[in-house]
Parts: sequence; C-alpha cells; structure tokens
Amino acid sequence: MLSRWTNSHHDQENDPHQAELKVNELKDAIGPLSGRSLQFCTNACFRRYLEARNWNVEKSKKMLEETLKWRSTFKPEEIQWNEVAIEGETGKIYRANFHDRNGRSVLILRPGMQNTTSMDNQMRHLVYLLENAILNLPEGQEQMSWLIDFTGWSITNNVPIKSARETINILQNHYPERLAIAFLYNPPRIFEAFWKIVKYFLDAKTFQKVKFVYPKNKDSVELMRTYFDEQNLPKEFGGKALLNYDYEEFSKMMTQDDVKSAALWGLDIKLQQAGNGFSGAEVAPEPVCLAPAAS
Repeated sequence: MLSRWTNSHHDQENDPHQAELKVNELKDAIGPLSGRSLQFCTNACFRRYLEARNWNVEKSKKMLEETLKWRSTFKPEEIQWNEVAIEGETGKIYRANFHDRNGRSVLILRPGMQNTTSMDNQMRHLVYLLENAILNLPEGQEQMSWLIDFTGWSITNNVPIKSARETINILQNHYPERLAIAFLYNPPRIFEAFWKIVKYFLDAKTFQKVKFVYPKNKDSVELMRTYFDEQNLPKEFGGKALLNYDYEEFSKMMTQDDVKSAALWGLDIKLQQAGNGFSGAEVAPEPVCLAPAAS
C-alpha cells in the first residue's frame, strides 16, 4: 500500500500534467481570490503548498487558507526595513551577497549575535528577511538556503525554545517548500540538548533539510561544498571569503529593496514612511505588471 502511495506521490512531482491537474483542483477548491491574495497565489505557490502536503488537495487547501489568513493580519509585504532595522544592527540574520550553486538566495543566521528581547519584533524581522530573500530569487527559482553560524553562541545568549519554535512554525506553515537546505555549522556540544527539543517541532520534510556540518567530518564538509562555492563561502563556514556584515551598507540595500517590493505589491511606500500608523495600502492599488506571473 505504501509503495503505491509513494509512487502516486512521485508521479505528481515528475509528471507535469498530473501536477497541473492538482494545481487546478486546488485553485477550484480555494475559489475566487482578489487583491494581494490573488497576487500571492501563483501556480508556483499552489505547487509549493501541494508539495508540502504530499499533493493532498484538501490538506493543501487548509494550509493555504491558514497562510492567507495569516498574511492578511501579519501583512508581511508591508514590513519595511526602518521598522525592523534595530534587529539588524548585529547581523544576526541577513541576506548574503552571494547565491548558492543553484542561484538560490542565502540567509545567514548567527544566533550568537542576538541583540534584542522582543520576540514579536524578532519575528517581524525574520519574516521581513524571508520576504526579501524571495524578492531576490532569480526567475524560476523558488527556494533559499540557510547558513547558521554558531560563533559566540552559548546557553546564556541562546535562542529561547519559544522563539525557535515560532521561527519553525512560520517557516513550515507559511513559507512551505521555500527552504532548500539549512546548514548548521559546527554547533557546540551544548547545542545538542537544545536540538533534542527543537527537532520535535519539525515536520519530516523540514527535518531532512537540516544538515549538521563539522569541520572535522569530511562527508559533511563535502555535502556543503556541493551547495556552495568555497570562494563565496565565508571562513566562518569553512570557505575562503571574508564575512563582513556592514550594517550601513545592508540598510541601504534593504531600503532600495523596499521600493522594489512596494512596486511589486502595488503599495504606496511614501504614505507608510510618513509613519502615521496607516499603511496607505488599504486603497485598492493599481495592478502593477512588473514581470509575467510564473505560470
């Protein structure tokens, strides 16, 4: 029975016609959409939700509806750099200036650099950077890679279980199939206790994407090299590049990306920056045709 199920699941992934039928089925199940929900729900988006739920239309529908509800209240596309910039001062999470070998955006996470205490704001910062990584994906690429550097991480400044859980929750439930791989580089022994708890929050698919890399373990280093060119990879991850997080430079880049993102979502960025508490985006925006939607 299991092998039959696995085969049918496999067919969907490999047979474009089967996949298209499922996408159309999910579209029908979700029903008519408007505004930003319509813009969010591209064919590629439907596919990701189907993949995350093993092509089960009913489960994918439930998952996607939860996300649409979450997006309508959290409004990830409206968060701007100036609202989360304080979180970015130490470079605890930032988008790297290189892509992996498959052209994916790369997020570098340095939990040892935690500098704030408000979990709500930390999550807004994370979501902002997830959206930014997606904004900077090349055409046809849907996924990003994570590099996690444990330099300076100790049990005193560690990520509380609560925020680790919330991070996983956001990533798994609202950004399904966006993570290609996450490399945890040389975590200290003490991390193992933390990991034992955290891994219970991961679904099987996400769990398989998390890889531990130890400099003395050749296989793990080799695996990482299949994803990254060591010329790009910072020394902290066993590569040859210098990891230089420049807060001012990064802020400039994010502010420019905010303009790109606002144009993409049809937001009036000037009204938001006036900081009057109103986003100015409630007025239905003119449709913006920047690039043809992924079909």
